[in-house]
Parts: sequence; structure tokens; C-alpha cells
Amino acid sequence: MTSAVVVTGLGITAPNGLGLDDYWSATLNGKHGIGRITRFDPSAYPARLAGEVSGFEPEEHLSSRLLPQTDRVTRLALVAADWALKDAGADPQTMGAFDMGVITASAAGGFEFGQGELQNLWSRGSQYVSAYQSFAWFYAVNSGQISIRNGMKGPSGVVVSEGAGGLDAVAHARRQIRKGTALIVTGAVDASICPWGWVAQLTTGKLSTRDEPDRAYLPFDRDACGYVPGEGGALLIAEDADAARARGARAYGTLAGYGATIDPRPGSGREPGLRRAIETALADAHLSAADIDVVFADGAGDPAADLIEAKAISAVFGPRAVPVTVPKTMTGRLYSGAAPLDLAAAFLAIRDGVVPPTVHIEPCTDYPLDLVLAQPREMRVRTALVLARGHGGFNSAMVVRATD
Repeated sequence: MTSAVVVTGLGITAPNGLGLDDYWSATLNGKHGIGRITRFDPSAYPARLAGEVSGFEPEEHLSSRLLPQTDRVTRLALVAADWALKDAGADPQTMGAFDMGVITASAAGGFEFGQGELQNLWSRGSQYVSAYQSFAWFYAVNSGQISIRNGMKGPSGVVVSEGAGGLDAVAHARRQIRKGTALIVTGAVDASICPWGWVAQLTTGKLSTRDEPDRAYLPFDRDACGYVPGEGGALLIAEDADAARARGARAYGTLAGYGATIDPRPGSGREPGLRRAIETALADAHLSAADIDVVFADGAGDPAADLIEAKAISAVFGPRAVPVTVPKTMTGRLYSGAAPLDLAAAFLAIRDGVVPPTVHIEPCTDYPLDLVLAQPREMRVRTALVLARGHGGFNSAMVVRATD
């Protein structure tokens, strides 16, 4: 029988809380992390709100030598990895280099680094190709920096499937652990709140242009008008269950099941792929719909996409048959970092017996969902389903369970 893969550590950098305890306390109390952009002047742009990670001082965590070589997203990821390893009680110095790996995801990260290179190009007359080369290899920087910092020489990689990438990276880490790697740092941290990145995000036409932080991002609400981007995410320490047990590690829970699909071509008349992703994840976990205690929804904030997700959930579980929550209403959509942050919230919900709320929502009755609104819902949570979708038709679903 294949050994279980457990999560033993969580490292969180989120717009409404830095670190595991701050994030979880803020989330259970409905603390909002969305506001007007401060990292640049957004006045000239149609969308002016974002979920920014406040209070992050990288010089408090990273060496003065490392700071000039990194940008914001890499610094957030390095610190999140440090926190996750500490939370897991894992010391890389005491483990074999090839027994550890790093598999993360990226979607929007890298724009700030690329913008800096372009500015250098304009100011110094550098070769034009340098900016594009720098941006092209940036996707590998986060995992590479984490690997180098911790002496990890096992499986390494970066998954790029937009908002679904965070779950896909964790699933890939699970596969590598089942093949024999003892420990993998996985998940995602994304950050692209800079002028170049902002323009790129605006091209989707999906960003909310409202200026009221509590009415800008409203998944499953009749007034939904797009999403608010954010920065941050979560890195998780995934381990072989036997190896974790041997070193006396505490496990938050098990990565029990995973499914991924691609939506059919628009206009094909075929059903979107989210429902099949859910059913695949349940089958992989050897569970039925009745075994799921709560669903952490993707929550696109777009009426058409929200309806697709609501129909998929109700088709699998039945109308209003399972609690559904969207805690990212407090942070904005963090691209590849969003789903790993939901995974972290799911494990904390299992630990504490409480489901975090969806804030500021007045649910549309067209969506047959039992949304957890305004206040946390205390309940026994043993199994959770986390959903994620990405621009381009990516769908991912992951089931996590309490350990026996």
C-alpha cells in the first residue's frame, strides 16, 4: 500500500495576517486585507484595490547579501518556507540533501523583477534581450532560492497553471514523495502588485473596478463584478507519513485525493471540467461526497464562473448539502498562492473544529450553496475539499483529511 503523504508545517504570508497564528486569528475574526494599492500610485488605472501584505520587513528575516538579489515575491516565499520548516520542526541541516525537494507554482510573480530589469534597460542602455531572459527564468527563482538556502537537492520544479497551479504543485509534490523523497516544500506565494504586472492583469477584463473594499470582490453575490488581486500565499511541508512519524512530527492532516481537468473549448457545448475534477479527487481519496465536511470554493467573483462552480458543487453534493466557504474574500485572489492558502485554512479548520467565514456577501439565490457567512461556523471537520481554477480553463480539486 502506498504510504500516506501528510502536511507537517505551514508558512503563511497573507494580506490579512503574517504568519500562521496572525492569519488564522484574522480570518476567524473576518479581518479584511483588501484596500487601495500603496506599492505604487494606482490613480490612473481603472482598478485600484488589492490585497497587499502589510507589515512585511524583509530585512528582519533575510541577510543584507540576499536582499539585492531578490524581489518581493521571492522574499515572501523565502520567509514562508523558513516559517513552514520551523512549524514542521524540520531542520534541513540534519537531513540528507537528496531527501528534500522544492515544488512550487507561479502565475503572476516575476513582473516586479522584470520591471526592474526593464528600468535598468532604459536607464543603462542594456541589451534588450536581458529583460526578457530575466523574466523568462524567473519562474524557477523561488524554488531555486529555497533549495539553495536550505541545501535541498531532491526533486525541484515550478508548475504554471495560473490560479490552479498551487494545488497542482502540491499534487506533484505528493507524487514525488510517493516515489521516495522524504520531504518537499510545496505550495505557492505570488506577488505582482507593480505597474507592469497590474497592466498585464487588467488585460483579462476580470478585475473589479469598484473602490469600496467591502463591495469590490463578491463571489456568489448578485452584485459580483470581478475579483480583486492579492499577493502572498502559503508554503507547506509535505512528508512521507512514515518518515514524519519516525522523527516525531505532528501532522495537520493527509493529502488524500487530487483531480485536475481542462475546460472544453468555448462554444463546444460540452460541460465545464470542474465537476469531473471534484469527482476525480473524491475517487482518488476513496471517498464519497457524503464524506466531505466542507468545501473551500474557488470563488471567481464573476457571475458566469460563479454559476459554473455552484452548479458543479450542487451536482456532486446536492443543493445546499455541504457547507461552502470562500475565505479569500478577506485577501483577494492570490493567483497560484490562493489555493495553498485555502489548503492551510482547511488544515486549521480540521485542527480547531471551525470553518472560516465568507465576508461581505449577500448570496444570490440562484446559487444553491450553503455559504458560511459573516461568522465562523463551529463544527467537526475531518475532511475538506479545496477547489481552484485558472485562466485558460484549468480546474483542480484536492481532498485533505485528518490523520488517524
